[in-house]
Amino acid sequence: MEAFVILLASCLTAGVLIWPRLARSTLWKATVTPLASIIGSGFLVLGPILAQAYGQWTPLAMALLCALAYAIGMVVRFNITALDDAGHTRVSSGLETVASWALSLAYVISVAYYLNLLGAFAVSLTPWDTAFDARMVTTVVFAVILITGWTKGFAALERLEQVSVGLKLSIIVGLLVGLAWFFGDKAAKASLVFTPASLTGWSAVTLLFGLVVTVQGFETSRYLGQEYDAATRVRSMRLAQWISSLIYMVYVLLMAYVFLPDQIETSETAIIDMMARVAPILPAMLVAAALAAQFSAAVADTSGAGGLVEELTKGRVPVKAGYAVLVALGLVLTWGLDVFQIISWASKAFAAYYTVQGAIAVVLAKRSGEAAAKIAFFAAVTALAAAVTLFGTAVE
Repeated sequence: MEAFVILLASCLTAGVLIWPRLARSTLWKATVTPLASIIGSGFLVLGPILAQAYGQWTPLAMALLCALAYAIGMVVRFNITALDDAGHTRVSSGLETVASWALSLAYVISVAYYLNLLGAFAVSLTPWDTAFDARMVTTVVFAVILITGWTKGFAALERLEQVSVGLKLSIIVGLLVGLAWFFGDKAAKASLVFTPASLTGWSAVTLLFGLVVTVQGFETSRYLGQEYDAATRVRSMRLAQWISSLIYMVYVLLMAYVFLPDQIETSETAIIDMMARVAPILPAMLVAAALAAQFSAAVADTSGAGGLVEELTKGRVPVKAGYAVLVALGLVLTWGLDVFQIISWASKAFAAYYTVQGAIAVVLAKRSGEAAAKIAFFAAVTALAAAVTLFGTAVE
């Protein structure tokens, strides 16, 4: 019965998402890109990490992470509007170049993050569930992406994003329904679990800093200017952050109090074993979502990074060379670091980008005569993003 309800919820969600009136809505189409980025990889790893580190305080940790992301989103949204109204100043234009280089580096690390997760999930339900085999799968996928980028380009592969977004959201709804069923059963039996946090103080803060990449992705709205006007991009980014924050909060509230400490593993695929306790159908659904979502996200970021490098070097580094450099660096990260270290470095890279975006917001706000309180807020977000860059740590 439980499996039937989970599948029904996923199918109904898929039906809603392909409903022509929604699928053709300009606002929804603009929302899908940042929403897919925000809840992509993060949904696969965040729950177990937070539950293991913060125990009964997991919802608070998630709320703080969402609040940090939303504050940074406010900075980026201000920049979208300000640049649409009056363009760059000389200082902000220079900062924008720095931000673009930071973003291209963040893309390189995030592709490694996506594909290492893909490799781990690809072997998770097979007899070859080892770190070496996962890295071999990741290496092969890197090669496929490089060859595709060099020969045919990514136009065909990028269509996968439309399918993967619907698949991912549908499976997430099914997972939430399964968790709600499991939570309700535990609550009815008065067997909910309230575990003390294993991390406190500064260590708890720096781990949260190291997880910023799991709620990142909203900034993609800033770069959709050729497809949508500034007002639509601002609204879609805000909507994507509201929806993703709601999904994340429901997710952690349902899972934070139903697992004993020895049932929570610290591994990139811990969510699979945990969800197997909830419903036997969920592991296979999660693997399907992971493979589609991580591959499409990696393709999108590879394409974005190659294009950025070509633009920043004014064509001196052609886009295909950019792909090769990205793949080479990605393989170094794959074989030199574990997934949690890559997550931490990706968080630092995106936080560096957000730091520069915050500085741009301060410059633009001063030019347009914004209230001192707003300028102070942008400066505070800039300082916080800088702190994430400097102090974010990986899961031990």
